[in-house]
Amino acid sequence: MSDPAARPLTPPAKVAVIGLGNMGRPMAACLAKAGYDVRGYDSAPAMRERFAQETGRTAADSLEAAVDGAKAVVTILPNGKVVAAVVAAMTPHLSPGAIIVEMSSSEPMATRRLGEAMAEKGFGFVDAPVSGGVRRAIDGSLAIMAGGDAATLDIVEPLLKAMGRAIFRTGALGSGHAVKALNNYVSGAGLVAALEAVSVGKAFGLDPDMLVDVLNASTGKNNSTEVKLKQFVLSEAYNSGFFIGLMAKDIRTAQHLAEELGVATPLGGRCADLWDEAARTLGDLADHTEINRFLTQDTA
Repeated sequence: MSDPAARPLTPPAKVAVIGLGNMGRPMAACLAKAGYDVRGYDSAPAMRERFAQETGRTAADSLEAAVDGAKAVVTILPNGKVVAAVVAAMTPHLSPGAIIVEMSSSEPMATRRLGEAMAEKGFGFVDAPVSGGVRRAIDGSLAIMAGGDAATLDIVEPLLKAMGRAIFRTGALGSGHAVKALNNYVSGAGLVAALEAVSVGKAFGLDPDMLVDVLNASTGKNNSTEVKLKQFVLSEAYNSGFFIGLMAKDIRTAQHLAEELGVATPLGGRCADLWDEAARTLGDLADHTEINRFLTQDTA
């Protein structure tokens, strides 16, 4: 665990960002813009090249080089299994007292176990998954759900503020990932409900745009009716920037958490099954709003 007397991590401290995908690249760019000495790394050469093009900074050519001397290491990776493998590989190369800021969408219980193991080795660990998508990653306005030791969160808070506008301290280690998974469950269930309502309305002869306007002025309003239906579904653009495989994973994570805790979630189980099937049918890299094509059987 980090020294409680340590000062907040402010620029120009060295920060490694591991994972330079659609979210990791703009998040790293925000850190660089804030004045941090950012060292980005991704196992895919193409992602390292895009990072260099978009930020003007050279990506590290190895995980070891990226984390060498870093005060904090941000991980933004596909899933918890990848996170665990990367953390194991980089641990021998971490600076004493370095803090891992785990910003992927991972299993809360697994995150807690990993963080506790790293604390025993003298490293700080917080989970800080995000919500807001690529657009808000670019402008640094993400919502960040941060779990972990309060003293460690105090140290990394300036770093988090460089990437997010709303920082929520959610509680003990793993709680950030729990909140993220539950949020995406609610988001995914709301999107399916809204899409089904539009399909029924169209079959009845209702104008979809009018129906969405009514929903947004009434009690049916949710994030999907406000920022997804007209923009990505009715327009058939299907380019929100968030993959269906990731949404399905997050919803399944919420369901696994419920099962581990012994909490009955009948709607959650059905919702997780639906999103899993949609991801299998459309492919993990389809935009998550394309679940409308699955629901309407427009999958050609």
